[in-house]
Amino acid sequence: MSDISTLIQERRSVRGPFDPERPVSMSDLQQILEAARWSPTAHNMQNFEILAIDAEEVLAQLGDISSPASEVFIRENYDQLSLSEEELLQKKVGILGTMFPAAWRTPGAKFDEVARESGPSFLRDTIKDSPTVLIVAYDARKRAPASNGDVLGFISLGCAMENMWLVAQSLGIGCQIMSVFSGNAVEKQVKQILDIPEYMKIGFAARLGYPASAAFKYVRVRRDLADFAHHNRFGARLNALDVPPDPPR
Repeated sequence: MSDISTLIQERRSVRGPFDPERPVSMSDLQQILEAARWSPTAHNMQNFEILAIDAEEVLAQLGDISSPASEVFIRENYDQLSLSEEELLQKKVGILGTMFPAAWRTPGAKFDEVARESGPSFLRDTIKDSPTVLIVAYDARKRAPASNGDVLGFISLGCAMENMWLVAQSLGIGCQIMSVFSGNAVEKQVKQILDIPEYMKIGFAARLGYPASAAFKYVRVRRDLADFAHHNRFGARLNALDVPPDPPR
């Protein structure tokens, strides 16, 4: 396994296609799930269930589910966009707008215009023929003790996500998180297909596979330590560390 610091820095969302001739092996899948098993969870609740889907007929059923983008997503997504690599490098946060259709990155575009340009959308457009999909669900009847909104419970799901992602990275397996599975309309249909009990909620899904080609190089940005790290009190920056900024990736 690679050095953990290298894995953390090289981990990325693989949005491209995966090799259809190279399924994720059961031994690799077990290593990824084992990483989730040992992830830290609030109060050691381990409040998650993970469905590993690799049957072609089931993936096809999931792919047929309609999943149009919501007006809220498109509006709030626009707020995080940079319209050029130069702007993104300056902001150090957010994503590059060229990843999305033109109407999604046009100021003042009306939702019906965006929907018309985007056309009908289905889960298959997100799954992209991935050989394996993981769906992480949790028992909505429970929460971490005294955690309003179960914030600690959601942090726990994030810990499981990160553990699985890093192990997948170490195995050369690409990963992309798919938040669309937790949307109300999509979630309802997914739960019906997979016999997920009503009291369970879907936290997120992830597509896994071996990239079909070399990773597409896109600009990756992170704030410098001095931009967010404080020492002993808020506002006392860690400038003394003199940590150089990351080179563009």
